Amino acid sequence: MTGSFNDTIYALSSGRLPAAIGVVRISGTRAGAALEALTGKIPAPRQAALVHICGRGGELIDQALALWFPAPNSETGEDVAELQLHGGRAVIAAVFAALSQIEGLRPAEAGEFTRRAFENGKLDLTEVEGLADLVMAETEGQRRQAFRQMTGVLGRRAESWRTQLIQALALVEARIDFSDEADVPQDLLAPALRIAQTLADEIKVVLTDGGRGERLREGLVVAIAGPPNAGKSTLLNRIARREAAIVSPHAGTTRDVIEVHLDLNGLPVTVLDTAGIQETEDPVELEGVRRAGERAAAADLILWVVDASDPAELHLFEDVEARVHRSENSSLGAGAAGRQAGAAGSEAGTKKPVELERDQSLPPLWLVRNKIDLLQAVNTKNESSLQLAVINEPTFQFNRLLPNIVNKDIVQSYEYKFISNESLFDISAASGGGLDNLLKKLTEKADQFLLGTEPALVTRARHRRNLEDAEAALRRALKPEVSTHEDLFAEELRAAAHALGRLTGRVDVEDILELIFRDFCIGK
Repeated sequence: MTGSFNDTIYALSSGRLPAAIGVVRISGTRAGAALEALTGKIPAPRQAALVHICGRGGELIDQALALWFPAPNSETGEDVAELQLHGGRAVIAAVFAALSQIEGLRPAEAGEFTRRAFENGKLDLTEVEGLADLVMAETEGQRRQAFRQMTGVLGRRAESWRTQLIQALALVEARIDFSDEADVPQDLLAPALRIAQTLADEIKVVLTDGGRGERLREGLVVAIAGPPNAGKSTLLNRIARREAAIVSPHAGTTRDVIEVHLDLNGLPVTVLDTAGIQETEDPVELEGVRRAGERAAAADLILWVVDASDPAELHLFEDVEARVHRSENSSLGAGAAGRQAGAAGSEAGTKKPVELERDQSLPPLWLVRNKIDLLQAVNTKNESSLQLAVINEPTFQFNRLLPNIVNKDIVQSYEYKFISNESLFDISAASGGGLDNLLKKLTEKADQFLLGTEPALVTRARHRRNLEDAEAALRRALKPEVSTHEDLFAEELRAAAHALGRLTGRVDVEDILELIFRDFCIGK
């Protein structure tokens, strides 16, 4: 914050103008003086009063409602005044002009009202983050989770843990400082050890939630990938129900990644339309292919779209053995066979793969065959026996994903499987045929991926990191070589309590406050 914390601040706290109502909020020691200067009076606390708003020289600006919240019983903990005006741009501009003429007042910065609420102990840091998430929530699931966080569900739990840790630490330090006193019990470490063990186990349970809270904040990310001109952009437009992407019969139309945000049954899903994966000499298209590969590899799910009317794509299901490709460094250890298969593919005229570094597990892959009407006429092979093997190898070759179809007897347990009723979808992007089934399965996938049997306590990476630090300190404290030495034991308990204090913002968080509050809007 560039302004002084002692300044009285004001801002528009309602939505974009023009609007039916425009709410102007004032907070600080001069809020009462500002309210009296504009309206000629200060209403009774927490009671709306009809007032006339006047500018300099007594010019009437508007007739509005005024509310007065004296400290400390206000949202920020300071004196707060609120004006509910008619939401015209000229009205708000005139009120701001009048406020700017009052000594000690200045416009608020982004998040400054909430920052003052935090500084004055009205909110802890987890509640601040919950408020930010509530403002940004796009789906019902995100709203419910953000509201729980804003009401302090994690903060209260963390403060309870921290209070118990301080109690345990007090026992240990009493043992250290007063060990020679006759009236001090000798066995003070045993109850402290029990507290440390209990808290370590409770924090571990909270952390073993599969990251549901963070995932719900971000949503399920689905990348539409595949060869050029397979109907990826048309499919995106069908899913979005609008012309989000340019559709053209010419390959390579999509050069950059296009994002569409969806609400599927109250759950957030982001669908990405990526450039066609192919070899190219065009530097712009090559950059699009590179970005497509990166975004698809980082997605939670890939919809690999192929043109079912293209004989070259249908050939994948006929020439199985010639298209098996395995890297020499593959965990399957089929280097020689893989190189031979790769060479066979090259001799058959297949394009050189686009290679991308990939050292973590691949996301799940669903095969979407576009133009189902044509597919039925030319492909009669029983697909239920086909499975797709995707090898987790250092070099991630996107246009090898689809050719890696192998017989059932050589598919390993850690390879991705295509089963006709689970991850193989026949659609017509042009007519919308088959889309309902795909969206139904996407909704089921989002429900499994984002939700659990119980609401998540941890909703941000910062929460998880601090809880992991606290649990690690407690685990160290419980080791025999530490717990038998009071000084070492006390130090680990302090570290755990400090980590929980960072979680709620009670200690040592100045370095992260700017990161949190900069994402708030002005007036919040």
